[in-house]
Amino acid sequence: MYSLLVLKALAATSGVYDGSVGLVLLLAPGVMASWFGVEPAHPRIFSDLNALFLLSVAAGYYFPWRDPRGARWYMWVMGPGLKGAGAVTFLLDYAFRHSPASFLLFAASDGTLAILTLIALARPLAASADRSARQPQ
Repeated sequence: MYSLLVLKALAATSGVYDGSVGLVLLLAPGVMASWFGVEPAHPRIFSDLNALFLLSVAAGYYFPWRDPRGARWYMWVMGPGLKGAGAVTFLLDYAFRHSPASFLLFAASDGTLAILTLIALARPLAASADRSARQPQ
């Protein structure tokens, strides 16, 4: 039961995180750019598309939040998969393309969520009450 609650909490946290970044990027891309010390994307369609992507990912976290057992696949793809790859990409971009150090905040937040999600997913889930009730004694 514990790991289901952790997965629900991680789904909610990841959904709010991605949704918040997506909303700011969509509604105030200049503000987001100034926070990180970079120029706004030009043409703006690039930041709009990234915002829509983040909002879609955030909306998808609804399913593991509601049913962490049935939507574990989404947590695998978006947690260790996407967030892990995103963290590595931010680190590599900083190291080789010299992106601003402020981008390491995304590496840290995405990396932390990826690792926490991986740990939660790696734990065995307790059998549901229905399954244990149906098993012969």
